[in-house]
Amino acid sequence: MLAFERQHWQAGYVLLAGVDEAGRGPLAGTVVAAAVAIEADLLERASEGFLLGLTDSKKLTERKREHFFALLDEHPDILIGVGEASPHEIDHLNILRATHVAMARAVQALPRLPDHVLVDGRPVSGLPCSSTAIVGGDGRSILIAAASVVAKVTRDRQMVAIDKLYPAYGFARHKGYGSRMHMQALFEFGPTPVHRQSFRPVREAGAIRRKAADESQ
Repeated sequence: MLAFERQHWQAGYVLLAGVDEAGRGPLAGTVVAAAVAIEADLLERASEGFLLGLTDSKKLTERKREHFFALLDEHPDILIGVGEASPHEIDHLNILRATHVAMARAVQALPRLPDHVLVDGRPVSGLPCSSTAIVGGDGRSILIAAASVVAKVTRDRQMVAIDKLYPAYGFARHKGYGSRMHMQALFEFGPTPVHRQSFRPVREAGAIRRKAADESQ
């Protein structure tokens, strides 16, 4: 999990950050990106110590994600930046461009700009520093894995809070993904302001609700 970090340290980069996102696929809520920067000496020790076992957030249980999130968030020498793009921005820009915007915001939110960032997936435009894209990076780079945990936990907590505003949709359970429960609520109650109106299932649910309302008049 440190091969890419060591490669870039040897190339002369001093402070590296990992960048990842959560929430590209859901029908509702923001897309959240996180950047995590850790200096080399600390990261070498942490990878065999308190961050041992850290990997792609999707491979961790919720309890493990919360555990690693707390360790990262509470450590005074670990730098964290979070950025997001709203449902309106997703509709206006498209999900790929909105994700890149969220990632750039996450890097800019770091207390100190890194020398270079390792990004999960494909190349990202608009970042404020140089970057290397790593396909499957959240399972191959500990910095990207750290960012994936921060992004996932942050977004999940947002959706739990949104659930209190719109309890009929079950956001706390499915986090905005197109589950059967979510789709039933969409067709029964229609989209909310936190839904991504440009996503096909949301558009279709809205159209069906409008047609039913027109026919009832």
